[in-house]
This record gives sequence, C-alpha cells and structure tokens, in this order.
Amino acid sequence: MASSEFTVRTIARIDEVAPVAWDGLLPQTNGKPDNPFARHDFLSALETSGCASPATGWRAQHIVIEHGKDLLAALPLYLKSHSRGEYVFDFGWADAFERAGGRYYPKLQCAIPFTPASAPKFLTKPGHAALKPQLLAAAEELARNNGISSVHATFLSEEELQLAEERLWLTRYDTQFHWENQGFADFDAFLENLSSRKRKAIRRERSSVAETGLDIVWKTGSDISEADWDHFFAFYMDTGSRKWGQPYLNREFFSLLTEHMADQVVLMFALRNQKPIAGALNFLGSDTLFGRYWGATEHVPFLHFELCYYQAIDFAIAHRLPCVEAGAQGEHKLARGYAPAITRSAHYITHAGLRDAIANFLETERRSVLRNNEILADYAPFKKTN
Repeated sequence: MASSEFTVRTIARIDEVAPVAWDGLLPQTNGKPDNPFARHDFLSALETSGCASPATGWRAQHIVIEHGKDLLAALPLYLKSHSRGEYVFDFGWADAFERAGGRYYPKLQCAIPFTPASAPKFLTKPGHAALKPQLLAAAEELARNNGISSVHATFLSEEELQLAEERLWLTRYDTQFHWENQGFADFDAFLENLSSRKRKAIRRERSSVAETGLDIVWKTGSDISEADWDHFFAFYMDTGSRKWGQPYLNREFFSLLTEHMADQVVLMFALRNQKPIAGALNFLGSDTLFGRYWGATEHVPFLHFELCYYQAIDFAIAHRLPCVEAGAQGEHKLARGYAPAITRSAHYITHAGLRDAIANFLETERRSVLRNNEILADYAPFKKTN
C-alpha cells in the first residue's frame, strides 16, 4: 500500500502520531480544532484510560497517509467485536447475517467511540483533500484482505457522506434534536419564538426548579477540579448503570480531559447548600455546544430539562454559539425548542448478498426517517407563520 509519493498504513494507538500532527488535519479557528471529539487529546483519553481498547472490543486500526514523516491524512478506525457504544444500531443486520451462516463480527468502525455527535472523520492536511477517497479505499482494502464483513462510518457531514456514496457505500439516516440560535439576546427572546402554550410550559418548568432553591453553576477550564469530577462521575455511574447496565467510561478518562483539553469541557452543576446534587457534561466546539452526559443523586422535577436543555441554551446564547447538539434520541426535546435534524452514516458491506439486503432495508428506512422528521417538524413548538 505504498507509492513513491506517500505511504498508507494502520496504527494500533492514536499516540503513535504526535498530537500536533493529528490536530493539524482538523478544521481550526484561532489555532484550536473546531470540533472537540476529533482531537488527538480526546481519542487519546479514550484509549489511554482503557475505555476504547482491545479489552473493551475497540481495537484501534487508525489509517494514516504519510509523505516521509509528514502526516497528510488520517481516518479514526476501530476493529469491533460487537456493536455497543456506536448509537447507529446494526444488531439486526448482525443477527440476520449470522443466522444465514455468515460472520458479521469483527467489523470496522470509523467513529469517535461512545460519541453520537457530529465530528470530522475523513481528515486531511490543508491542500490534500484529494486524499480523502484514498482513506476510504484503504478501509475497504483492509476489510477485504482480512475477511471482515463491513466498514461503518457514522455521524458524517454531508460532504463526507457524498464522498462515501461516490464509492458506493450505503447511506443511512437517523434523527437527533438540535437547537439553533437565531441571534437571540437572551432566553426570553428565544421564548418569544414559541407558541404561547409552549412558552408558558417552559417557564413553568424553569420556575419549578428555581423555587427549590438550587444554585446552577457552569465550570470550564482551570475551574474544573478533581473533586468536581468525583461528583460528576457518581452522577454518570448512576445514570449509566440504569441505562446500559455497565457505563462505557471510567474515572481516569475524565481526569485526562481536564489535563489535556479542559478549555473545551463545560460542566454544569445543580448545588444544594454548595454541594452538587446533579450535573451535566458538555463539550465546546467553535460553533456548537455538545451535550453528552447527565446524572443526579436527588430527584427534582424538571431538573433534567433545566440542566441539559435550558442551561445549554443559556450558555449558547451567552457565548454566541449557533447550535446546541443535545445528543442521541429523545423526542421530548422537541417541546423544549430543539428541532429534528438528520444524522448520516455510510456503510461498506463486503458480502454481496448482505449488501443487497441492507440496501433494500435502508432505502425504505430513509424514506421513513424523512417522513417522520416532516411530522415532527409540524409538532415543533414554534409560532406558525403563513
């Protein structure tokens, strides 16, 4: 897989590449990567902590393209022995293929582990965008040469999806709920865009939380302490244990975040008598606040909505961020001003029979997702305009 111009190879750890070289492939604003999840530091924290490791079914097979020692392009890629932690569900595909006598696992996953959020995946140094198809070709070749059933690239941009479609990868759509900032001066200005009934409902929810006497604080950068992470980790473990049985992230991962990228971490706590009783973890991009995890040790009505959705909107307005991505699923977000948004993934299937079956399924599913989003948009809380 080499030529006189460049070499294509796989690496077993993100730390085989220097952070400055990897991050040099990412879109940046003021010298900082626009997206926190594609950063070397984020992927390194996942791998160094053991959260994304061979032991957990995430074996790094990152593809890099180099010219000598110069890194020109990269694809974050993992060999997976299961389908957990991806948020684009292919369990049915795996079951059907294995019932038919095929072997679905291992598979290759181009993704940010445990992160259902938009982030660039086909990474190239400025001036080398023509290498993006070579990254996909290398992933395809890796699958074919090793008897691997499939390659999956999730949470792609429209441009990345088009590149994959040009190589005949299969397209899949899903729905999330995102909030868009229309230049609102404050939360009340945002509420003025909503229907009277929804506006009153949100004010009632926020008032209910305010009347409990809780204090809400935001922490980022050097303000985040190890004690803060101890509190948040307790919240995360409680929620994760109930949702997934076994949470994906360990305590070390959160400490590594503060050590290497605290400026893109935003913790929001609800305090009672100065002690956190609930918290939400967000990540800060150049134009987006990404909501990720939440938990609480005390039940307070509407506190989940306050910390995860309304405080995120407050933060985005205060920092002039155009968008809040509130994470996977959750139609309840619609009533709180978050609108349906399409997410995209692309799938390369090596077995012709499995490919045809999945292609037929996805064609029907895409139509269903688009129609469902039209219906959801009709139920959005915004004022109707003629």
